[in-house]
Amino acid sequence: MLSKSPRYGHSVAKCFLLFSLVPFIAAREDDGQSKTKIHDADRPSSESQLELRDVVFVIQSQRNSYHVQQAEKLRTDLLQQTRALQQNAPVILLLHTLSDTEGTWSILPLLPYFSSHFGKNCSWIMFLEEDTRVSLEKLHGVLQKFDRRKEWFLGKPLHDEESTIIHHYAFSENPAAFEYPDFSAGWALSIPLVNRLANKIQEDPLKSDFTIDLKHEVALYIWEDGKGPRLTAVPEFCTLSEQSPDTQHCATTVSSRSPLCGQPVKSDNIFVAVKTCKKFHFDRVPVVKKTWEKQTKLLEYYSDYADPSIPTIDLGVPNTERGHCGKTFAILRRYLSRAVPKTDWLIIVDDDTLISLPRLQALLSCYDSSEPVCLGERYGYGLGQGGYSYITGGGGIVFSREAVIRLLASGCKCYSNDAPDDMVLGMCLNALRVPVTHSPLFHQARPEDYARDFLAHQTPVSFHKHWNIDPVAVFNKWLKYDKHSDVLQKGTKEEL
Repeated sequence: MLSKSPRYGHSVAKCFLLFSLVPFIAAREDDGQSKTKIHDADRPSSESQLELRDVVFVIQSQRNSYHVQQAEKLRTDLLQQTRALQQNAPVILLLHTLSDTEGTWSILPLLPYFSSHFGKNCSWIMFLEEDTRVSLEKLHGVLQKFDRRKEWFLGKPLHDEESTIIHHYAFSENPAAFEYPDFSAGWALSIPLVNRLANKIQEDPLKSDFTIDLKHEVALYIWEDGKGPRLTAVPEFCTLSEQSPDTQHCATTVSSRSPLCGQPVKSDNIFVAVKTCKKFHFDRVPVVKKTWEKQTKLLEYYSDYADPSIPTIDLGVPNTERGHCGKTFAILRRYLSRAVPKTDWLIIVDDDTLISLPRLQALLSCYDSSEPVCLGERYGYGLGQGGYSYITGGGGIVFSREAVIRLLASGCKCYSNDAPDDMVLGMCLNALRVPVTHSPLFHQARPEDYARDFLAHQTPVSFHKHWNIDPVAVFNKWLKYDKHSDVLQKGTKEEL
């Protein structure tokens, strides 16, 4: 139980006072036992009891208005719980406000900031996604078990069933040996660990490279080939729905598997562009027609060869083995022309993308098409050195009409037809200061490439690639417009 009498020790007071110095501060199942046991020597001493204000909460927020609202709701809930417990308010940070640079979402570049502001007088940095729900009283009980003078990396563990491309085939001999946190359940770093990592970053700056699966990459960086701590499993960090009857032990849960913010966007308000080429007309295109094409009202196939039997449209751009930037920008120009019906939304997919349009319609109900929205699975390049974010193309890239208008008006263009289209788009959006918006429901790879427990609390929107799978079977298992999706169409949630 939390003590309801505030403690005014020097360390707590200073952690609390720093609250006013940080910009825009106010002021997610595993029923098993933790694989890492807490020995008596690791338990905190009774003379140093943890208070809520010893914990800095970081909400992994995004700049898009819907996500700002979601983060603010979580922040408000945390503050209300604090008041109900008669505790002084902890520091609550919204990640997207901490820097003007694009790399804040990758966490690691901000560790020196966390260390300099909170490294002497706070105990924990607790990271929460926007849809993570927290019982502060139970969380306090969890964190109290750990000696905060030591290095701790806490979370709900995920592991790969097989080596996967999204993790660069790491631990290929035994993929299950390495565990990384499911961000949806929340995850925590003790301040001693934050301080050491911050010093490491200052002495050896982060390399300019790709950020693909942040949770895995953060865990690798912390582990440091065995020099640092592994993830400690916390059974109370859960990804059960907050409405589940099985959450009595959970300090964290998740709010919803499928966002729905009102009536789903109508299918005739989403224009679907499929990139293909002649060699895949009788291989990949038939899969689209057998699966999700029937869910669409407005769809065109764009190829290097006009085939009336499909039909495909030749945009006059030669096919390239990779990149496809010239084709993508030709699609953007056509979308704004009179050649296609006017819609608020455009999605560009590959011919080996598998997608659920009804789930996309539900998801888009949360976004304002009058804003410049670019939505999908977010990757990053060079985020430790400034860099930029981009939506990886295989899972599908969603644009609001306003985003396409701004992109083309800026004069941004491909430096070659085979340039990587998704990365070029990311550079252009970064120059325009238009944020790319991440949704974990889009997937650049196959279901096999993601941890089983990670997908267990999702209702996916898309997957990508036909390699070594039956794509029709994958669609039917993971994405088919089934009873669950029907509930999404008919159900309602509180309007934003």
